[in-house]
Amino acid sequence: MLIFDNHLHLRRDGKYLDAVKEFKKAGGTHFVLCQYPMPELVIKHGSYKPCYHETLKMAEEIKNVLDIDVFVTVGPYPVDYIKLSKVFGRKKTMQIMEKGIDLAAKLCEEKKCIGIGEVGRPHFPVEKQVRDDCNQLLFYSMQKAKDADTALVIHAESATPEQCRELVELGKKAGLKPYKIVKHFSPPLVLEKENHGLMPSILASKANIVEALKKGDRFLMETDYIDDPRRPGAVLGPRTVPKVTKKLLEKNVMTEKQANTIHKINPEKTYDIDLEKIN
Repeated sequence: MLIFDNHLHLRRDGKYLDAVKEFKKAGGTHFVLCQYPMPELVIKHGSYKPCYHETLKMAEEIKNVLDIDVFVTVGPYPVDYIKLSKVFGRKKTMQIMEKGIDLAAKLCEEKKCIGIGEVGRPHFPVEKQVRDDCNQLLFYSMQKAKDADTALVIHAESATPEQCRELVELGKKAGLKPYKIVKHFSPPLVLEKENHGLMPSILASKANIVEALKKGDRFLMETDYIDDPRRPGAVLGPRTVPKVTKKLLEKNVMTEKQANTIHKINPEKTYDIDLEKIN
């Protein structure tokens, strides 16, 4: 059985390979390694290239050492805008982040990554100028994702049906298909009238997934594990997706067919990947 964690971060100063071992031992088979925020590295080099290179290098190490399938998404983390603008000013920050989006799209075109992200806007209140600039960068990300025919993983404030509608409408203006828009850290907004066609990546607490399954199976599961030594197990630990999936299967809350849809069919369509093909 395939088990897919759609959003997981790793750090060399965290559990790193040990976290992946935990995921694999619990029954996990595939995961998305999402670009971890590295603003200091961006500030040092004035570019996102070193960050992306490091994430891709980690993915290769994981595949080679642990023999597990890992996919990568990269993109300028929205909160970076705040830190970068204090050093470079607004105009230069926008240029650096736009170039970061360009490079992420190029890596997707080269099939080194499966999506641009996480990109979007800060999840907390910010000044209007910051939000406007981040929305501009978000729209630019959507345009580049459309051009690269790739998925876009969005980081933003807590998702609501209204926010989903806004993101889908913005995507349509950019020519990006709704199902290519992944709302990271989503609550169980599974119904079409709730998510308006985007793909919800639901934080995989047992309660969230039980609620989601009452509505359907068109969603992804994620831990948003951040591998921070100061916050062990946050947001959810690397074992969570396989453990919750197996537990719900055992209790007949989730069917084998639903598990296959969530862990294989949905990610394959969203990211245009084949999970049964050896990478």
